[in-house]
Amino acid sequence: MAKFSGIALAFAAPLLIAGVTQGQAQPCMTNFSSAGVPMVSQITYKTWELTKKSQAAVLPIITRAIQADRDFMDIRTDKARGTISAVQEVTGSGRPQLLKVTTRKQPTGTRIDIAFTVQPGQMAPEAAVRTALCDFLRSAL
Repeated sequence: MAKFSGIALAFAAPLLIAGVTQGQAQPCMTNFSSAGVPMVSQITYKTWELTKKSQAAVLPIITRAIQADRDFMDIRTDKARGTISAVQEVTGSGRPQLLKVTTRKQPTGTRIDIAFTVQPGQMAPEAAVRTALCDFLRSAL
């Protein structure tokens, strides 16, 4: 069983009193996962979020958020497929890291999936990737 610090409990208590669980308060953070073996295989970090906005409204908002980050280049939006792709090359290795956003129409809005993949032999701090991906998604909510 996990132990909770007094600080974590102090932040969680108002949410619980309001009837909101942490999963509802920050679904992007709780939906986050990664797959791969650091330095051995590619690592894919991914998460998703639901929004009440349409795909047509979401795509330009997330594209602008990615552009504002200034770490990505070759940003491409495919409105017909509901996708955004971008490349990050900060290592100087010539082996780009890939960002992929996919939107899908849902009965009450749009599901936004986002994935960031680093090549074998490269690493990215998981906490920083989680924060960045969720910031991109939060911009569209």
